[in-house]
Amino acid sequence: MTRLRSVSERSLDVPGGADEEHVPWPVVLVLLPPSETKHPGGDGAPLDLAALAAPELTPLRAQLVDAVVTLAGDVPAARAALGLSPAQDDEIARNAALRDSPTMPAIERYTGVLYDALDVRSLTRAQRRRADARLAVGSALFGVLRADDAVPAYRLSAGSSLPGLPTLRSLWKPVLTDVLAGIDDLVVDLRSGAYAELAPVPGAVTVQVLSERPDGTRAVVSHFNKAHKGRLARVLATTTGEPDSVVRLRALLRRAGFHVEHARGTELTLVVPAAAVPQR
Repeated sequence: MTRLRSVSERSLDVPGGADEEHVPWPVVLVLLPPSETKHPGGDGAPLDLAALAAPELTPLRAQLVDAVVTLAGDVPAARAALGLSPAQDDEIARNAALRDSPTMPAIERYTGVLYDALDVRSLTRAQRRRADARLAVGSALFGVLRADDAVPAYRLSAGSSLPGLPTLRSLWKPVLTDVLAGIDDLVVDLRSGAYAELAPVPGAVTVQVLSERPDGTRAVVSHFNKAHKGRLARVLATTTGEPDSVVRLRALLRRAGFHVEHARGTELTLVVPAAAVPQR
């Protein structure tokens, strides 16, 4: 069965050839969406696909990296395929240099509202070790990454269309579904719709964010749900608790101060005051 393991977990493998034993998953895994924008730079060695979690994804990762780098050689075509404007040509240049660019841990590479709220750089060493073991990121280019997988800056979205290839969903779904289905323990899937569609996680807990007005009426929170999910992910990534069911997960989040409801199945509803949702 597939194991997506962090660098620290991989170092604890027990030798034994094909029957090698692995340190099991932590009880909860939080699967995050990526961000369109990425932090630039890094101080890690260039991309090594063989070093990433879930090595069974390496052939497709290599195919997509080749396609993205080749596409970057035709700037007008890259703009069209990636939905970029001329002002964003630096994103295409990043793709052109993808194989040789410096890397950094995936959890530090991604930016935006969710990652600002998650704020991994402020974690203590002990918290960061737990976060590296419990966080993963969905990716259009890499399928899924562990928090400490070293990756360069790149631009590719789940809805992008690469010339000469099928849709990313049709490419990823057959192989990524098997990887995600191989996770034994509780998964909290915070990916957005397009990334969740690349491959489902059977039995995963999902979270809907609703804002509640003073009169009790509620509305779905769209863009700013990312900030609330980032704060939720931070709690789950750093807690010393081990929730192994949706009910225990709800209880843990309530103790952490979240207003969380669970009506049925594996969906949780996170309710926030309307005043806590910024107006765009």
